[in-house]
Amino acid sequence: MDYLVNLSLLTPKPDLDAKMAEAGVTIRRPLAPEARLVTEWVAEKFGKGWASETAVSLSRQPPTCFIATRGQKLVGFACHESIARGFFGPTGVDEAVRGLGIGHALLLASLFDLKTMGYGYAIIGDVGPSAFYEKTVGAMPIPNSAPGVYAGLLDVN
Repeated sequence: MDYLVNLSLLTPKPDLDAKMAEAGVTIRRPLAPEARLVTEWVAEKFGKGWASETAVSLSRQPPTCFIATRGQKLVGFACHESIARGFFGPTGVDEAVRGLGIGHALLLASLFDLKTMGYGYAIIGDVGPSAFYEKTVGAMPIPNSAPGVYAGLLDVN
């Protein structure tokens, strides 16, 4: 099922920024020379399908992808505008660093970017952990949205 987020209700989270700094995590857009590294990491950790979507995000200018790094190591990513306009996802965080707020920080970076692009709402496609999105950004299910834009998707992994 797809979820809807009202971007006008988003607020910055200075405490989350401080938490990322304390954990030594940086959230930023990847640079062009890092594109292959990012897509290969996504393929290894989350599958070829998400790597393909990430490649689309990296091909945009500016990239519609954010990465999380810690100690010069890639630990997470979040994309938007990869499968459809106004859509958030895919996103993932390395299992070894989950629970630090990295997923939340990546989500906000992407959603604020969509807001800056002029969107009033964002769609989170084919939501997995719905409680996370409901709690962190007030996302709400979109009735009759399943299976969304993923209908007819070939087996890409």
